[in-house]
Amino acid sequence: MHHLFRLDETHVCSLEEAHWRSVMEKVDRHSFIEDVCAEDRFEEIIGTSAPLKFVLAEVQRVAPTDSTVLVLGETGAGKEVIAEAIHKTSARRDRPFIKLNCAAIPFDLLESELFGYEKGAFTGAFAQKVGRFEMADTGTLFLDEIGDIPLALQPKLLRVLQEKEFERLGSGKTHRINVRMVAATHRNLEEMVARKQFRSDLYYRLNVFPIMLPPLRERREDIALLVLHFVEGFSRRMGKQISSIPRETLDAFISYSWPGNVRELQNLIERAVILSDNGVLANPFSPLDANLLRENPSVVVLRSAQESTFWDSQRTVILRALDASGWIVGGLRGAAARLGLKRTTLISKMRKLGISRPVRKQDIGRLTESRESGQWWQPTVE
Repeated sequence: MHHLFRLDETHVCSLEEAHWRSVMEKVDRHSFIEDVCAEDRFEEIIGTSAPLKFVLAEVQRVAPTDSTVLVLGETGAGKEVIAEAIHKTSARRDRPFIKLNCAAIPFDLLESELFGYEKGAFTGAFAQKVGRFEMADTGTLFLDEIGDIPLALQPKLLRVLQEKEFERLGSGKTHRINVRMVAATHRNLEEMVARKQFRSDLYYRLNVFPIMLPPLRERREDIALLVLHFVEGFSRRMGKQISSIPRETLDAFISYSWPGNVRELQNLIERAVILSDNGVLANPFSPLDANLLRENPSVVVLRSAQESTFWDSQRTVILRALDASGWIVGGLRGAAARLGLKRTTLISKMRKLGISRPVRKQDIGRLTESRESGQWWQPTVE
């Protein structure tokens, strides 16, 4: 004789709400640091690949210190995002995060941008200017493309890093500062040192804790997640509804070599959303790109993320992350951290996609121990 338990819709909803409360209680028990790491500090870092996880582990290792960090990687790989994660995971997270792209400032203006100047220091200096180092006092200064700093300016930068002091242009007054330095470059600084294009003492001072950010082609398993992330963002911004991503289009994204890394992927997704009609994501690759695809024989296919519709793809990716985390939503080991999302964002997506924790038979027994047997379900005998 087998006993079957039939749950009506009201009882199922009650059980699901109980499970949500249980999940939320587990999340709330995590420490403040874990919650902030999962929700805020890594929210812009999308991916679950082993190379990316290694980078995030290095970020968590060095962030609590005040040591200088040198982020290395190709153009467009996301070095600025890693620098922000270091700042947000540090004790300086509530202090200023100031950034400057050294390659974007003319050489003759870079010194004044970094250190500031006094009124009348040179022709055109009609008022005092505060430099980036002074702006970043007690916080973090991110200098992108540090390899583009001219040799003549490098000794002054070295002094700030070593002595924590500097003078504005046109001033003899020494200013002391407390700044944590994070630098980044796509150049090979060791080769530049060998060619006398970069000071060796400055290189050693910057290279206290190097972090090598892998290019996108070395973490292809993250591409599907990035595609979903960018499609959702651009479609919302443009007021378009993208409900389907053809499998061949996603295959093309995954197999492409991505010389421009994540930045190139982001721009290509924007183009694809613009070209899309009838809710189907367009294939944005040009004939030249198609030739590059044909020249790349190694196509990595993520079958679990290649469902026929956009929402199915999102649902599949979220379910995979929830299964891997044991249905823990928040915290360092939760699904939100694995997906690079805020906990609240993931919960919103789960509700939109109709994702809820499966109700198991042992859960039913546990949740109904203090209830009368007929209150939650009606047994039938077969």
